[in-house]
Amino acid sequence: MSCAIHARDLRFAYPNGVVGLDGVDLHVGHGERVAILGPNGAGKTTLMLHLNALLTGTGTLEVAGLRVGDDDVRDLRARVGLVFQDPDDQLFMPTVREDVAFGPLNLGLSRPEVEDRVARALEAVRMSEHGDRAPHQLSLGQRRRVAIATVLAMEPSLLVLDEPSANLDPRTRRELIETLDRIDRTMLIVTHDLPLAATLCERSVLLSAGRVVADGDTHELLEDAALLGAHDLELPEGFSLRSLPAWPRSRPAASASGP
Repeated sequence: MSCAIHARDLRFAYPNGVVGLDGVDLHVGHGERVAILGPNGAGKTTLMLHLNALLTGTGTLEVAGLRVGDDDVRDLRARVGLVFQDPDDQLFMPTVREDVAFGPLNLGLSRPEVEDRVARALEAVRMSEHGDRAPHQLSLGQRRRVAIATVLAMEPSLLVLDEPSANLDPRTRRELIETLDRIDRTMLIVTHDLPLAATLCERSVLLSAGRVVADGDTHELLEDAALLGAHDLELPEGFSLRSLPAWPRSRPAASASGP
């Protein structure tokens, strides 16, 4: 079975000459949850946008069994679900249910299959009761969960989230973490939120200046204050990794589980 992500010597520079990725090697297996950490400008979002060919650089990149740049980009984007930081970038239909149904309908699925996918995706993010509401009537946290549901309804092999906890109040952030913890799927989380990474991801990859500078057990990486400090990261004051359960730990199966 292929890796969920296999990147070798991945490089990318923006038109203004700024280097986004500088020889990234990354291997993510099916079923893993991996946090991508790093300061601003580290290359985290650049890497994320390569995973479904929104950006393309040089090197070798295989994602969800497809070679980026060679295989059909439509197949790639059906297998790799990106959830952007701003949910309003993904929500544009009159109701939540229509937003979640949009992708499956464009796959040409039957109406019963679409309705089943919508129901399972909304249940997975605990938004079933809000299906008939307009997205603009929802809170930021609710809209973010609906954005996740629009991706889950496509049944991707890989779920990629960009700063999922950004700008959320503590209770909404906790609810989002609980929601993500229930989703049984290969997951890549791009985040500055180190406690979120410690809670959800057994493994973390630290990027800096477009390079991988650390890759390993999340708790061990976050216990290295010197490493974090050298790359403008630190745990919040008072947060203790010892307060979290040790890995590996069982997770409840999600109703929107996938490969």
